[in-house]
Amino acid sequence: MNQSRIVLTTLNARYTHASMGLRCLRANLGELREDSVIDEFIIGQQTNEIVEKLLAHQPKIIGFGVYIWNVDETTKIVALLKRVAPDVVIILGGPEVSFEIAEQRICQLADYIITGWGEVTLRKLADAVLHGPKPLMKVHAGEQPPLCELVMPYGEYTDEDIAHRTLYVEASRGCPFKCEFCLSALDKTAWPFATEPFLAEMKTLYQRGARQFKFVDRTFNLNAKVSLNILQFFLDRWSESDPIYAHFELVPDHLPDVLKEMIAKFPAGALQFEIGIQTFNTDVQALVSRKQNNDKAAENLRWLHTQSRAHMHVDLIAGLPGETMQSFAAGFDRLVGLGPHEIQFGILKRLRGTPIIRHTAPYRMTFSPDAPYEIVANQDLSFSDMQRMSRFARYWDLVANSGRFASTLPLLLKDSPFNNFMAFADWLYATTNKTHQFALERLFDCVQRYLLQVQDAAVVDVAIAIDKERAQIKMRSAKLQRQQRHSV
Repeated sequence: MNQSRIVLTTLNARYTHASMGLRCLRANLGELREDSVIDEFIIGQQTNEIVEKLLAHQPKIIGFGVYIWNVDETTKIVALLKRVAPDVVIILGGPEVSFEIAEQRICQLADYIITGWGEVTLRKLADAVLHGPKPLMKVHAGEQPPLCELVMPYGEYTDEDIAHRTLYVEASRGCPFKCEFCLSALDKTAWPFATEPFLAEMKTLYQRGARQFKFVDRTFNLNAKVSLNILQFFLDRWSESDPIYAHFELVPDHLPDVLKEMIAKFPAGALQFEIGIQTFNTDVQALVSRKQNNDKAAENLRWLHTQSRAHMHVDLIAGLPGETMQSFAAGFDRLVGLGPHEIQFGILKRLRGTPIIRHTAPYRMTFSPDAPYEIVANQDLSFSDMQRMSRFARYWDLVANSGRFASTLPLLLKDSPFNNFMAFADWLYATTNKTHQFALERLFDCVQRYLLQVQDAAVVDVAIAIDKERAQIKMRSAKLQRQQRHSV
């Protein structure tokens, strides 16, 4: 292994994720870039093994990207590093360590912390650590330069990344909205990258073989002209024999006709839209500073469902202050009626630095002390209520979002989707006492057993048989693909 004085690392949720943040940092290290390396790991890997691999680079500096999903495991890694290699300088960055620093053990263990944007500040800090004078301050507020002064990170994606991993890209950074549950509420606006240089980078990635692009922009469709240019870029390169897939996050109530016309041109499988509805409750929206025209948002979702072939992944958040079980159920049922392919049933998290904490006392909001800091109770939802909601969310992923129960799901949701699926979730937990590690055959059996209690047996058996056959076809296809890969 080649020696590198600077190692940039993080723990991703899975191998197929490639950290864009690390690549932004390395691309902007200037003269230090050639003396640096990116070494990524996955949640669940052994702490000792990670530390061994990091130290094999013989680094002077190790920089960690710290997020809500990896902070606990990263803390263990940093603690061990400080025991076995105390001379290695540890620099932390990322949203999880940009706020409430004093109370975090990982921040106490580290040598330096960069809050906010890191590209410019890491370069300066690393240079000072390596060449002096030694920085006196532990915490460094990240400098935010004009985007045109930053080196774009896409050249840091390796051929292996392009072949096997999701490529994250950004046409803009920041968000103009002030939703209090989101860290982007602290942004002043959304800053766009210049379109032509950005598309030139996308063209290079495409020429290198990239076919899956996941945009991290919070508000991709905010500027329709820019959105049109980017969508046209992908449409021009799409072909049935060589398809492209692009994922975007949309503002739900902003979909002008020019964008609809462009979206309608894309074939199935080319576009996925992540759309944050979060809540349809207007009182809750006002309470958390979320501006959203619900009727317009519903109209746009209905159009996407009926007039486009885009895959819709729509988010709702349970546990927001002022949201009762009944009002959430009404919003959930309304959303189901609009036909999204997936509903991401999320539980409110207390992200460090977000303004949502101002409601803690008035609404008696209680959050778990451990990451990901999910809400466990408030004045409208008891601990028992939130436990039921969490199980609903887990089972919804297994049954509805998995796509394996397309024929059976309407039977579970008939008439009152939220209440009926909650009844199923309560029954499934009472019957199995588990929320994870369901074998597919067992899950099919449970769904069938439940439905036979509440629906006509002949209808249930036909729906289950159709879904089982479809699932077996998918499983056989996946097995064949794995065998083909191993035989190459």
